[in-house]
Amino acid sequence: MKNKKRRLELVVLSDIHLGTPGCQANELLSYLRSIKPKSVILNGDIIDIWQFKKRFWPKSHMKIVKHLITMSTKGTHIYYITGNHDETIRKFSGTQLGNIKILNQLSLNLDGHKFWFFHGDVFDVTMQYSKWLARLGSIGYDLLIQLNILINYFRKLLGRKKISLSKRIKDNVKSAVKYINNFEVTAAQLAASKGYHAIVCGHIHNPEIRTIRVNQRQEIKYLNSGDWIENLSALEYSDGKWELYLHDVHQLHAIPEPDESTTNIMELNNKELFKIMLKEFQN
Repeated sequence: MKNKKRRLELVVLSDIHLGTPGCQANELLSYLRSIKPKSVILNGDIIDIWQFKKRFWPKSHMKIVKHLITMSTKGTHIYYITGNHDETIRKFSGTQLGNIKILNQLSLNLDGHKFWFFHGDVFDVTMQYSKWLARLGSIGYDLLIQLNILINYFRKLLGRKKISLSKRIKDNVKSAVKYINNFEVTAAQLAASKGYHAIVCGHIHNPEIRTIRVNQRQEIKYLNSGDWIENLSALEYSDGKWELYLHDVHQLHAIPEPDESTTNIMELNNKELFKIMLKEFQN
């Protein structure tokens, strides 16, 4: 007997980074199959175009794309908000294909409150003034994630719990903690200045729901959907309430099993890869 899908009004996902080894696509697919939302907001960095030159595109990553498209054909409204890793898509802002719409930002009124959705890279000074440095940092983060996968593979063999190197760094390095706090406060202040009651971001891979006081008279609700590399998190809205969903971390696959189709796809050039993706969509 199949488990009954949870009906939700709205789901927010961000920083999936399809096309990178760190993406936990199988876990995300498991989550998507467990819910039936009216709307899904993909809040940036869904496909990691920065890393796409690696020609890494396993079947599990294609299944995510196909599942989202299937959801849209069955009535789910999907808003694709662009981020910095998929900024190439920003030139298509305003494009709508059926129930899928591409945007750079989104405003919604939920139960009388104005919510502002966008990825959040606008607050990143490195992104604005030193894009090459941001890309270098992305490569370093990707290598750290792969090292983390390897370490957790051996820890699993030894019967130990998994660890997260990048989360330890963010939690223990003062500059990282300060950056996250500054990001959240800046986002809240900007939302308040534009007349919003709440702001929903991604980008910093730090899932959070909290209220931030921006002045003596005003508070802003700040929400961040986290990521599907380490935190495996999403924001869910139903019956007038927001909840932070955290996937069962014990279901993580330490190292994905390579199959023949995955190996073949990794060896293709970008033009050939896009042909395969197009064929998959048509099927």
